[in-house]
Amino acid sequence: MSTSHPLVVVTPPDSELDLSGLEPYVAEASELVHSGEKGAESTGRAYAGDWKRFTKWCKENRQRPLPASSATVAGFLVQLFREEKKPATIQRHKAAISRHHRAVNLEPPTDHPKLKALFKGILRKVGKRQKQAEAFTVAEFKRVIRSIDASRPGGLRARALLLLGFAGAFRRQELSALDIEQLNFRAGELIVTLLGSKTNQLGEHEEKAIFYSPDVDTCPLRTLQQWLAYLRAQGATQGPLFRSFHKGERLSARRLSADAINDIVQRHLGAKYSAHSLRASFVTVAKLNGADDAEVMNQTKHKSSEMIRRYTRVDSVAQYNAGKKLGL
Repeated sequence: MSTSHPLVVVTPPDSELDLSGLEPYVAEASELVHSGEKGAESTGRAYAGDWKRFTKWCKENRQRPLPASSATVAGFLVQLFREEKKPATIQRHKAAISRHHRAVNLEPPTDHPKLKALFKGILRKVGKRQKQAEAFTVAEFKRVIRSIDASRPGGLRARALLLLGFAGAFRRQELSALDIEQLNFRAGELIVTLLGSKTNQLGEHEEKAIFYSPDVDTCPLRTLQQWLAYLRAQGATQGPLFRSFHKGERLSARRLSADAINDIVQRHLGAKYSAHSLRASFVTVAKLNGADDAEVMNQTKHKSSEMIRRYTRVDSVAQYNAGKKLGL
């Protein structure tokens, strides 16, 4: 739902100022306001899906979605809780409901004190700490990559996606949003320009660097170049980097969704992993190999060392321990 509000120039009473020359500035300012209100495109898509789910639930339960009562929202949140949705997912649905009400100048029912207490109760029930994505070892990851048949388009796509996702510590939404034009191959490396992310909703300039690996079978750049060569052979030289297939592995123009990317990860790595495991494993492996927080954050684009510590998965007290560095 669009929430754009055009800027209006208000002339003070008895003003003798000539405002006729401001039109270009006002027009550009209105565009910037619209961009700011729109927010990150991926977030907007998520909110749209959440709102659709809420309105469907309201229809099934004979409730009015807009304006919704606090009791209606409470019932919907309880339904999400029964479905064992993660707290972050429930919170996002709540935010989508609030956003749609504010867009039409209605007081959000989500601000009701009882609803805030309800959400706290949900957090206590499921635990404030969400289940973290599993991390894999490099040896395990290489075995999986080598087992994928890259002679098929689907296998080549899976190899390229998994290797790029791991080497670049990408979120699945970022992988889904990647376009061919964002790739800049240079001598010995690939620079990927990000057009926005979960933590960069203002679209500030960010880059990731991907490097060649001596192991040809598991080299992210060589594999990605093979995938790009396949795309070119199909006439795809711009637009979505990772695309879905029609029946019979015929390439489509449709962008591979974030959910489809998660399915690919689980199909090849196993059900206990998720697309987020690519990112978590990057942090864990890099830290175990001696990378400092600044080096890791330069790739992941995390804003603090605290987030790096949260992402680091260690299986035992002996795996990542300063006791090994005492020099005894």
